[in-house]
Amino acid sequence: MNVTIEKSTAYGEISAPPSKSMAHRYIICAALANGESVISNVDFSEDIKATIDCIKTLGADVKVDGSTVLVDGSKSILSAPCDTLTFNCRESGSTMRFFMGIAMILPVISEFYGSETLRNRPFGIYENILKSDESLSFERQSDKIVIKGGIKENDFEVAGNISSQFITGLLLALSIKGEGGSIKLIPPVESRSYINMTIQAMNEFGINVGWKDENTLYVESGCRYICKNIEVEGDYSNAAFLDAFNLIGGKVKVNGLNEKSLQGDRIYKEYFEKLLCEKATLDIADCPDLGPVLFAMAAANKGGVFTSTARLKIKESDRGSVMCEELAKFGINTHMEENSIEIGCGLNAPTVAVDGHNDHRIVMSMALLLSATGGTIKGAQAVRKSYPGFFEDIEKLGIKITKED
Repeated sequence: MNVTIEKSTAYGEISAPPSKSMAHRYIICAALANGESVISNVDFSEDIKATIDCIKTLGADVKVDGSTVLVDGSKSILSAPCDTLTFNCRESGSTMRFFMGIAMILPVISEFYGSETLRNRPFGIYENILKSDESLSFERQSDKIVIKGGIKENDFEVAGNISSQFITGLLLALSIKGEGGSIKLIPPVESRSYINMTIQAMNEFGINVGWKDENTLYVESGCRYICKNIEVEGDYSNAAFLDAFNLIGGKVKVNGLNEKSLQGDRIYKEYFEKLLCEKATLDIADCPDLGPVLFAMAAANKGGVFTSTARLKIKESDRGSVMCEELAKFGINTHMEENSIEIGCGLNAPTVAVDGHNDHRIVMSMALLLSATGGTIKGAQAVRKSYPGFFEDIEKLGIKITKED
């Protein structure tokens, strides 16, 4: 889908979309509880649909009523596993890494399907754990990844600068083993906020899990998941794309955000203020998903220097490289090092279409800039991955859009 955006300004109030990160966690925790949980305020992005598909693989019964999901985990195969499980993760890295953690515990064969880009992401942490026991295995095949699970370990030691999705997967694994255990993280620890979101979700569903010290996590033995009626809070990651209109001449109020949220991406408000005032230097180690929108807003204002950017290579696209490529179409000079990116400023209207690179956050970042200059985005359908109503929402704010399939 191509989307053409006329030069236009956003005004008005809008509610933040529900947090995809918390919805993933709540839905999985609900599937591990013996009974029915009700999760409200869910946005059915492609990633959340992937997680729902995977809890069905675990035997959970799922019903959808508007923006509410009813999850009954009472018939989970965790208590009586079958021989082979098939997980279709689509393009969701969170889904695949979370369920791989669960699969490592189960004494069965688990087959993981998803896009080629997803399957080619690094999974070395799990691979190394499984290969430490010759009765288990992690195998990449042409169209899937196959895990033979049944690990006996209860204590792990891993690098703290890996994706927090692996840490969440290990916490889920320990929680369903029921024997308790620990995860020692070798400093530095990045994306701590996402680990804390996992802790919050598991605590709310009855699992006693937390920090033993600054770098060690524990899961208490004997805990069982309990059913919950719970609401998903607003998403700071996607709200940033709405609030960003205020940095390019708009006047938008974003409602529905929890000021006490554990979401690390809430720092976008502080970072936006810095980008308005100066050519700021910003560290995105704990908020890598904000990279594209911060780069875009730097380009639209006074420029910026961003550090801890290396992990952007293994997202839905190589986000550092493709943002530099697309910003060049706006006349923006950039300079990229191994772990930093410098963004210039001075927007000009692009003379060719910009490309979304099949990455939802690239598409939304380009939409912001095009509202200031006018132009066309190719591959705009990628927003369905995390924020399917994005274009409809910004139209409500006054951004002039034409869609072409």
